[in-house]
Amino acid sequence: MRDIHVAIGMIAFFAILGAAYAMRSLLAGRVRHARIDAHGSSLFLNKPAMEMVYWLLEPMISFIAALRITPNMVTLFALLPALGAGVAIGFGCFGIATLLATLATFCDIIDGLLARKTGLSSEAGEVIDAAVDRYGEFFLFAGLIYYYRAHDQCLFIVLAALAGSFMVSYATAKAEAMGMPAPRGAMRRGERAAYLIFGAAFTPIFKTLFHNSPSLALNELPIILALSIVAVVTNISVVQRLMAVAAALRARESAAKSARDAAAASVDPAVEDVIVTKRDTPVGV
Repeated sequence: MRDIHVAIGMIAFFAILGAAYAMRSLLAGRVRHARIDAHGSSLFLNKPAMEMVYWLLEPMISFIAALRITPNMVTLFALLPALGAGVAIGFGCFGIATLLATLATFCDIIDGLLARKTGLSSEAGEVIDAAVDRYGEFFLFAGLIYYYRAHDQCLFIVLAALAGSFMVSYATAKAEAMGMPAPRGAMRRGERAAYLIFGAAFTPIFKTLFHNSPSLALNELPIILALSIVAVVTNISVVQRLMAVAAALRARESAAKSARDAAAASVDPAVEDVIVTKRDTPVGV
């Protein structure tokens, strides 16, 4: 029963937060954020939802900075609740996993805000942040794999979601490594986290309501539905991203070839026919 109480508490927290931000938006307008405007929204996670979370966390940044906590400290700390969320969900404690996964996600947002506020942004910090993000996401999926180890269909969905999630990140990293702008698409890490967190939050309620039902799909519908959406959309997004990267690379190669051909065509043929010989040098000099 403790797990469902935590789940209900998390649902109530997000409901109150949403109502508070909606009221704030009506009275004073939405809270715009440069990072959100730069990255944009998608079909599965809109700007008001992201603005709401940033609005909640922004006041904490000055307090955290005053404690001399660095962005890397926040980044590395996020591993602890992420690992805890994976362990909790592995043993079926979806409510506790929701709380810990939310804390890990908030840390992932705070470290970036803190880095910009304190002027401590660095490429080394981005590398650490990216690595922690991958481990944190893996912990949650590892817990789901362990939990559904005896259910083949659900296990397949989890593995498909895991593959798609990591391939989305790979497609972005590959584009950046090739000197291309990162392709836009659905199911970035924040979206995946939102779907899995909300799926986990509602699962204890369904398990309580339908505890007499022999159907696993009915008992755990929220998390299975969230995983299915992540599995399908991430893999579609991967194909779209890789196609966009491939098309951009082909266009760049074609432009480079055209430039070389134009440069070759501009050379004067008369100059090409000139034979350059070694200047005669007197013997004995």
